[in-house]
Amino acid sequence: MGLLTENNAHYYSGQQMYVQSTGTGGVYIPWEGDVVLIATTDESNTNYRVTKNNIALIEGSEYSLINKTVTVHSTALGDVIIIELFTPDVQSNYGSYAYISVEDIVNNFQVAYVGEDKLIAKVKRTDIIFHAKRGLQEFSYDTLNSIKSQELTIPLNLSVPLPQDYVNHVSINVIDENGLKQPIYPNLVSKSATNLPIQDSSGIPMQDNFGNNVKASSSTIEENFADFNLQKVSGRDSQRGQRYGLDPVTSHSNGVYLINKREGKISFSSGLAGRPIIFEYLSDGLAHDEDTKVPKMAEEAMYAHILYSILANRSKQPEYIVRRLKQDRSAKLRNAKIRLSNIKLSEIIQVMRGKSKQIKH
Repeated sequence: MGLLTENNAHYYSGQQMYVQSTGTGGVYIPWEGDVVLIATTDESNTNYRVTKNNIALIEGSEYSLINKTVTVHSTALGDVIIIELFTPDVQSNYGSYAYISVEDIVNNFQVAYVGEDKLIAKVKRTDIIFHAKRGLQEFSYDTLNSIKSQELTIPLNLSVPLPQDYVNHVSINVIDENGLKQPIYPNLVSKSATNLPIQDSSGIPMQDNFGNNVKASSSTIEENFADFNLQKVSGRDSQRGQRYGLDPVTSHSNGVYLINKREGKISFSSGLAGRPIIFEYLSDGLAHDEDTKVPKMAEEAMYAHILYSILANRSKQPEYIVRRLKQDRSAKLRNAKIRLSNIKLSEIIQVMRGKSKQIKH
């Protein structure tokens, strides 16, 4: 039996149609799509709608959803019932076959690796889930395709908050009038402070009545950074042709950014106000339910990680078995990195054609 459980109509348009052919009365329609239908009386929170002869039905009074089955209370011969997902949920299902959920990883591991005459005779399901999630976090940092991106517009205050599931930043690019991205570089010649104590005339931090340091409401460094001018920092003057001794860190005109960890924001130089940017950042893959999935090219590495992690934390486990499982985990993780690197020889050849060294092929 194949792994695909939904047909092309479910996948491409998010629809399932039923034609009443047995007379009048209620009808039960099991939903066969992969996207889970959300039953609610609040239309703003649901992800689907039900129509009868192109007329939308009202949930509760005209139809109901129980256990993936839509029940239409009243139909007549020839009525056409359509269950239809909203556009965002249809699009979120595109490309889903390339991934496997953590729940499936846990279920498959229990079937294949736990039981009599296997390395793991008995293990709690909670232990498997814990190591599966830890593996997903670790793999997300350097193996899985867990880089997310946001399209933002830099406001007049020149700062935007870090995303809710932010772990580390990858790159920030400003978008030009042609829709092409131009890199924005970090401000390596300055740094935002994590604490702002107020000092007395002797330079000693001042304390309040409770013995805690009194903190300033704003940072002098960040206020000065708001007026950041790359031309002044680099010493470059295009009018006079001053190019000698330029520092690549500051000899560009795209602007710079500064990570403000104290406020959880990213600050930008003044020339970027009102400009659209693409902010790429790294997440751990566990922030949202839809994130908890593993590319199938790394599925075997996940099983090897869980197997090694469980046995390595058990007492009286033979060391040669733990060492063998560790080597097996490393080998399969390396294979997953190679598979997910998505290197295309034709793309490398196309780039190198513009270089001074010709590649024969």
